[in-house]
Amino acid sequence: MAPQDALTGWDENDNAEAYEAFTRTHPMYNTTSRDLACRAGLADADLVVDLCGGAGATARAILGLVPDRARVVSVDSSGTMQRVGRRTLSDPRLSWITAPAEQLAEHVPADGVDAVVCNSAIWKTDTPAVFSAVARVLRPGGRFVFNIGGGFAGVRHPDEHTVRTGPSLNALILQIAARDHGYTPPSKTTDAAPKLPLETVTTELAAAGLALVETEVTAQHGTMAEKKAWLSIPVFARPADGALTHAQRMKILDAAYPLTAPDAVTVTSWLVVVAQQPTGTP
Repeated sequence: MAPQDALTGWDENDNAEAYEAFTRTHPMYNTTSRDLACRAGLADADLVVDLCGGAGATARAILGLVPDRARVVSVDSSGTMQRVGRRTLSDPRLSWITAPAEQLAEHVPADGVDAVVCNSAIWKTDTPAVFSAVARVLRPGGRFVFNIGGGFAGVRHPDEHTVRTGPSLNALILQIAARDHGYTPPSKTTDAAPKLPLETVTTELAAAGLALVETEVTAQHGTMAEKKAWLSIPVFARPADGALTHAQRMKILDAAYPLTAPDAVTVTSWLVVVAQQPTGTP
């Protein structure tokens, strides 16, 4: 689950560069992007939207699945992320639009799109507004495919319980932050409700006129080394509440990581959702 400060900071160059480097070096975002794109039914697509597309990891997966004639539009509110993406992903079929996800309908052709794919970011949008915008642009039968981090959806894949062999890197970070820096985590509301559970998603999709086709809780397997690289991206660094500087958080991460096994398996849960524009929609 991404920390709350991941809501901001994406227009900062350090975050954009570190994130894009991570997507090139580690498989997490490429794997989840391909999974979502495969579920979108792109074999005959002409126009596909990569929503909250960032530096283009998901656009790259979509381009690998659509016909040669198809076009892909990557929409993101961060021009900095897109600038970094343009530098490493050049394809004449791909265009970039800098705009919030909620304004999607204002930036695509009037005759609509065949699919909308959103990887790892739907939780930080105004979902009722986004679902409504997607419904406005999807052609009849078009699919809307997105995922939600397990913490935000309130789900856990069984593999999360079975593969762990020691303390998590996050737990070690908090222990060292408390021991060496006097860090006290903010008080938590007991049994806080998940931000975006399936029940809420289902209700909001229906209100937008979209039909729920499929849901699945998936497990993304990685390594502790990959987890360390992910936590090195400033917006994801822990502790996440801003009580410590980024330099302090990186020092803590460097102290915590040797207490783990670099090749130890880590598991991230995702709730994957596939919705569709009903075929009878004008």
